Amino acid sequence: MRLVRNKRFGREQEMARPVRNPFVHDLRFTPMQKAKIAFMTMTLFPIRLFFAAFMMLLAWPFAFIAAMGRTGKELEMPMSWWRKILDILLKAIMRTMWFAGGFHWVTVKGRQALPAEAPILTLAPHSSYFDAIPVTMTMASIVMKAESKDIPVWGTLINYIRPVFVSRSDQDSRKKTVEEIRRRAQSNGIWPQVMIFPEGTCTNRSCLITFKPGAFIPAVPVQPVVLRYPNKMDTITWTWQGPGAMKILWLSLCQLHNYVEIEFLPIYTPSEEEKKNPALYAHNVRRVMAKALGVSVTDYTFEDCQLALAEGQLRLPSDTSLLEFARLVRSLGLKPEKLEKELKQFSESAKKRKGEKINLKEFAEYLSVPVTEKLEDLFALFDENEEGAIDLREYVIALSVVCRPSKTLDTIQLAFEMYQSKNNKTIVEEDLAVILKTALGVSELNVTDIFRAIDEEEKGKITFEDFDRFAEQNPSFAEDYIYPNLVDSETLLSSPSPNAPNGFCTDFTPEDMEDTQYHNDQKKKN
Repeated sequence: MRLVRNKRFGREQEMARPVRNPFVHDLRFTPMQKAKIAFMTMTLFPIRLFFAAFMMLLAWPFAFIAAMGRTGKELEMPMSWWRKILDILLKAIMRTMWFAGGFHWVTVKGRQALPAEAPILTLAPHSSYFDAIPVTMTMASIVMKAESKDIPVWGTLINYIRPVFVSRSDQDSRKKTVEEIRRRAQSNGIWPQVMIFPEGTCTNRSCLITFKPGAFIPAVPVQPVVLRYPNKMDTITWTWQGPGAMKILWLSLCQLHNYVEIEFLPIYTPSEEEKKNPALYAHNVRRVMAKALGVSVTDYTFEDCQLALAEGQLRLPSDTSLLEFARLVRSLGLKPEKLEKELKQFSESAKKRKGEKINLKEFAEYLSVPVTEKLEDLFALFDENEEGAIDLREYVIALSVVCRPSKTLDTIQLAFEMYQSKNNKTIVEEDLAVILKTALGVSELNVTDIFRAIDEEEKGKITFEDFDRFAEQNPSFAEDYIYPNLVDSETLLSSPSPNAPNGFCTDFTPEDMEDTQYHNDQKKKN
């Protein structure tokens, strides 16, 4: 498989070279930087941690008093004079907390719109729990899972900002959440602004991933807000692959200074077409924010993150083309999670062709979709020699990985069934190379060593039983035989970091915000 040259949205994106994975943060230090961190750990770190914790504890009684006895009707009324004073005190305390943590310079650009002008603030890129800084500075409402309100101290502070709570296990709760956001957004400024991170998960800020449409379903003006951390050493980023939450906190508090830039962009008012199409609205707002940040956009999603970091015997390289494959499959309306049951049927169909290649038109008929630019891109992933024909078996292998990324041996077995000879059910080294290349989403892979290790009798061919027996006897076969021939092991996507992030204000995940059927029901109602 290979990454292809892709024309989209009026500009050409170069996809021929490996694309940096937005869910990976590789943090390395020079000996001098390590010495500095060691010194700060013994001196500044404990002081900062103490004062930051003290300021949070200090904020708790003010938040508790301000929220005490507050009824539903009072939430929609202007704050009383004493609650306004408490609000100012809380903002000052929280700013002091960040200052104590080393965030001495928080630069704010642009003007924050009034709630009546833009009831929703969309923030991106989302890359760390330090993205809480603009929340505490504005005291805007956020969307949080319901369990968060029970967290000691922190739960009281969350309750104070009048969040929108959602239960991730309750489908009705998700629908009610979207309706609540809509109700607040259409209150003409009675409610405080709702702050939403539309990416739905943390990335490394190298690009903007797909925006979920939840923030755009109310069809009201939004104010895009972009975040920057112009620090020489990036200890801020907290992604699915990289330093864990506690390590990020420790390293950031060990820095002499941490810089944050918050820029409020002009209000974005949706067109009539965008009001009817939240996905289009989200896409266009993302383009505006990406331009302001000077980064590219990619249609990777939270689901692709789960694919990249799934635990299995084969780990995906950071430049795997399977992320692009998964994106294109979804863009064609083919949801991988719903295709798993049809894998056997797909494999039988591909096996009957006995390696006979098909053209683009036949591929479209096979998938029961029209020939479009997106289908051409998907086709090109498997047309390595640009001969206008592909082997369906490779598509089925890639689809199997995307449908069940943790079930490595199931995918390998399915591939063996498609490639093995009819008589003795064996494959040769060339077939194994194609299988493993496709399963990893790479264009080049040397499998000679692993093939020879499996083929102990030097027959020049192996069965799946041989492979399965070898894998059982050598659980680390990938590290020993495949990855050394592929790339340095540090560039592979292994297990996610401890306490892998849904992010600050994004314990409310993309699935919680996206409910297309509900949106369609609302359009019919209105």
